[in-house]
Amino acid sequence: MKIKVVFMLLCCGLFVNSTAQELAKAPQSKTHTRWISPENPTGERGKGGMTNKGAKGNAFYIVPPGQKQVILDVKGAGIINRMWMSGTIGINEEQRRAVRIDMFWDGAKKPAVSVPIGDFFGIGHGMIAKYDNELFSSPEARSFNFTIPMPYRKSAYIIITNESSKEVWIWYDINYTELEKLPDDLMYFHAYWNRELKTKTGKDYVILPEVIGTGRYLGANISVIGDSAYRGSWFGEGEVKIYLDGDRGNPTLVGTGTEDYIGSGWGQGEYASRYFGSLLADRDNDIYAFYRYHIVDPVYFHLDCRVTIQQMGNNSRDAILKMMEKGADLIPVGFLDQTGPVSKQGRLLDEQTKFKFTASDFPGTNANFYRSDDVSATAYFYLDKPENNLPELPPVDIRLKYLKELVWTKYSKK
Repeated sequence: MKIKVVFMLLCCGLFVNSTAQELAKAPQSKTHTRWISPENPTGERGKGGMTNKGAKGNAFYIVPPGQKQVILDVKGAGIINRMWMSGTIGINEEQRRAVRIDMFWDGAKKPAVSVPIGDFFGIGHGMIAKYDNELFSSPEARSFNFTIPMPYRKSAYIIITNESSKEVWIWYDINYTELEKLPDDLMYFHAYWNRELKTKTGKDYVILPEVIGTGRYLGANISVIGDSAYRGSWFGEGEVKIYLDGDRGNPTLVGTGTEDYIGSGWGQGEYASRYFGSLLADRDNDIYAFYRYHIVDPVYFHLDCRVTIQQMGNNSRDAILKMMEKGADLIPVGFLDQTGPVSKQGRLLDEQTKFKFTASDFPGTNANFYRSDDVSATAYFYLDKPENNLPELPPVDIRLKYLKELVWTKYSKK
């Protein structure tokens, strides 16, 4: 009977849960809401909309090539809750990859966030799409939003740098809460981007290099441009590995395949959900952009964390042999034997395997193989300090290389 009553209350909208209670709580005396935009660049009380006698007068900034624009510079303790941004980055592929966003907490000299603007907001390759997930959204594929708590204790500083060939127009607002003091257990938000133009065959691509400290890995968005040497094969057999707290040879956390890690299976189409999705899945051209965010399945670390993904594909044994004959850079690693009444897995890298991949009596109908592709990723995490030990953002020529020829000319918005 008790269960039935609770169910009825839920159906009637009368069940007050902890989230609803939080929404209804009165603010503490020294807690204040602030918005920063070009119409109130300092966020000061009573200083909004002053540039044109109260009319719309300064809705956006124009940033010439090679120039910077500070979009937030505040002192004291607080939490950034949301950012919305639009402008030419909504319609220009080059700017989504060439314009960078850097975030500094508590007066740190090194940015906690240093990422191309489009990749930061959840999609790579300089692309844009309609999506809405737990951290990022682009409602009509012409703007970007994030809803990520970003705490700071002394100061917050965000700057946009235009490393593209044209001026960038930026509309934005940043919503944050001023606090008297930040709780001791809140950590700092970080984001890291890198690109490997040609991964080394048999070596995992590193999504997040080893970061030192206590923290939480939030997840990543990953972009792949498949090498044409493997065209027609499936790219996504690679397993994600998460090394925690001193893991060296083998990780503590490991998945079963790329599309499995992002909540799908038996291939990968285009979809978007709260915590995982694939915003671009073009098998004909081997162009992919996908994400996985560990919100309801937290990944904590106390000493260090490193995240990788194998570059591994799958195809029929005959197709792989043809690719090998044409000089494709690949290493067969395992097979599925479907010749008998019960399917069996074979491990070609196991010294006990008696079959040779090129032999005429090889039993496998399909095989997995290490491959080499163009991979980039943005990793998001919290850390117990405002600076991290990771490498700097690669230069703009690395960020843009091959994108126009391999991606933008195919299906990006004109």
